[in-house]
Amino acid sequence: MASPTSTTSHVTMLGTGNAMCVNCYNTCFYLRSPRGGMLVDGGGGNGILRQLMLARIPVERIRHMFITHSHTDHIMGAVWMIRKISPLIFKGKHKGPFTIYCNDEVANALLTMCRLMIPAKILDAVGKTVIVRVVRDGEQLEIDDMRVTFFDIGSATFKQYGFQALLPDGQRLVCLGDEPYSMLSEPYARGCDWLMCEAFCLYKDRQVFNPYEKNHSTALDAGMLAQELGVKHLLLYHTEDTHLDTRAAAFTAEAAQYFKGTISVPADLETIQLDR
Repeated sequence: MASPTSTTSHVTMLGTGNAMCVNCYNTCFYLRSPRGGMLVDGGGGNGILRQLMLARIPVERIRHMFITHSHTDHIMGAVWMIRKISPLIFKGKHKGPFTIYCNDEVANALLTMCRLMIPAKILDAVGKTVIVRVVRDGEQLEIDDMRVTFFDIGSATFKQYGFQALLPDGQRLVCLGDEPYSMLSEPYARGCDWLMCEAFCLYKDRQVFNPYEKNHSTALDAGMLAQELGVKHLLLYHTEDTHLDTRAAAFTAEAAQYFKGTISVPADLETIQLDR
């Protein structure tokens, strides 16, 4: 993990796979800025704790979390984060509070799961040292040294939010969630420095993995989108997991057929420095 005094922001991909992956963890990541950071999604279970340990990101330092939507592979890890962090705050090992940002649909799902799944003593902390903070479409918040704007991506199924983070060095990072781009995201995504975009599979493998039927995109689609939006850097994630040894090269080559900027297809636990 980079030093807290580092002047460069970075993204550590804790997981890069889709919901049914078994060879890598579900997509979630830690966005680290010089003076803070934010965990984005938690994957589908307590594997989030192992991924954080392997990435050398101390749970004691995590004060902010954002959940994009209530699919199991994104929200379930948040239950384990609450279960882990709440006792640490009580023991004085985490300075608290631990704040989870999400839309109202996610908040309802998360609180229901907490009532059903975690011990009463830990549940009692929710609303006190563990805060579930509902955010609105277009709402902007200062999270440590980042200015974060949350926005509705226009999902036709579960309500899903993405976000734009204005980093301390002036760069804009935009996360589009895990569904295909919609025009609702254009005011945030157009011309951004870093675009984080799902790419379920290669376009040539679309008949194998059926991305469009599952409301997902391909690496080729992501490359076309990034070029049209005029972004500088493209980061692809939320993929299938049957070709992990060749995934980075293959996805990069396919997206590069259209996109002329830099392309990153990280592996689990890989860190991407957010340089200009």
